[in-house]
Amino acid sequence: MSVALQIAIAFASVAVLLGLMASVKRLASAYDISTEVQRKLVHIGTGLYALTLPWLFTDDWPVFMLVGLTLIVMCILRMPSFSKGGIGATLHGVNRQSYGDLLLALAVGTAFLLSDGHAILYILPIATLTLADAAAALTGSHYGRKFFTVEDGQKSIEGSVAFFMITLVIAMVCLLLLSDVSRPNVILLAVMVASFGTLVEADSWRGFDNFFLPTGLLVFLESHMNSQWQELVALIGMFLFAIVLFMRVAPKFGITNHAARVYIISTFLLISVTAPQNTVIPLLVFIMHAIAHRRNPCKAAYPALDIVAALALASFGWLALGLVTEANALMYYGLMVVGLCVGFAGVAWGQRPFWLRVGAATLLGLGLFGLYQVLMLFNPVSVRWPGDMTVTGAIVIGAMVIAGSLKPAVFDTHRAAKLTLLALVVPLCSFGIKVMAV
Repeated sequence: MSVALQIAIAFASVAVLLGLMASVKRLASAYDISTEVQRKLVHIGTGLYALTLPWLFTDDWPVFMLVGLTLIVMCILRMPSFSKGGIGATLHGVNRQSYGDLLLALAVGTAFLLSDGHAILYILPIATLTLADAAAALTGSHYGRKFFTVEDGQKSIEGSVAFFMITLVIAMVCLLLLSDVSRPNVILLAVMVASFGTLVEADSWRGFDNFFLPTGLLVFLESHMNSQWQELVALIGMFLFAIVLFMRVAPKFGITNHAARVYIISTFLLISVTAPQNTVIPLLVFIMHAIAHRRNPCKAAYPALDIVAALALASFGWLALGLVTEANALMYYGLMVVGLCVGFAGVAWGQRPFWLRVGAATLLGLGLFGLYQVLMLFNPVSVRWPGDMTVTGAIVIGAMVIAGSLKPAVFDTHRAAKLTLLALVVPLCSFGIKVMAV
């Protein structure tokens, strides 16, 4: 397929999306369709179209171009002139803040990249997001009778049951048709996928399930699709242990049940997709965030949830960057999470004298950097790039000590996002220099 034709198809795909939204808006006017149903109709149509992308294009780059174009269009449709009365009302007519439209496009691009041509790793997550998520929302809104509370509203037990059952069927069909997984493992994996997906959907907020659901399922499947049944049973045991641990610890740090469940999901995903030594410092980020919020509360609406979103998005970003550059980014990702812990430490002692804040954050940074170096030794040599990371680590720690300690009040709002972005700067620049040098 020629370059010109693929570009034409990418632009035509955006036109199809806009046409779908216009058609839904017209149907809504004619048949008095609720805003929630309008959103889910667009969601289903977009997801089904996304399933065709691996066969629609012969190269990868047009898919990423299409995702970029879609993100631009989604941003434009958020403008008041489109979101209130135009076709953007099909997505933004609900009375709650959501980034689901942007995250859906981002999730498709991320899943396409991470799946690396393996059909099941792309189709199963996107099909689950497309069908099960919509079924849960529509079932809950029409037939929901028993509800549980999350930070930005309520979810129904009926909707979660619908999600579980549909995901179970999708997972079984995909595993049977698109993989060589043994029959007993098909059942076990399908149950785990359905359970994990249901928890993600049930505890989602602001539309983040549109990203975390497919990407989380993808990395879980990639890591464990060929695991023995004993390993899968062990994972279930670790998940139950995480539930007990977080539900006991959460109240001591003022963490809500919803946030505790989100931490459990994040912990389970970390434990299940990477070696234990690579989970230690990312998990410490959650602890440092909780300590910082307890000692020096930030003014965010959902601070415990914001740090999960920030860290998860950064983690997937590093994973995607490593795939694109064909260079392992694990060591630089580790420096980022070390810096994030140091930044939270500086903010935590925001009411103490400046010298104390700097001293405490510096000592913690040095200790974490030492821990980081020890943990990296447990990874294969292929994961560890040659070269001393001491200088880069010192710059990261110094920058985050200054950022977190100099003016802690700057981080009273959007704390997780600000500190994560700051912690990214030095490792990202260092990684880029290293890639270009190689």
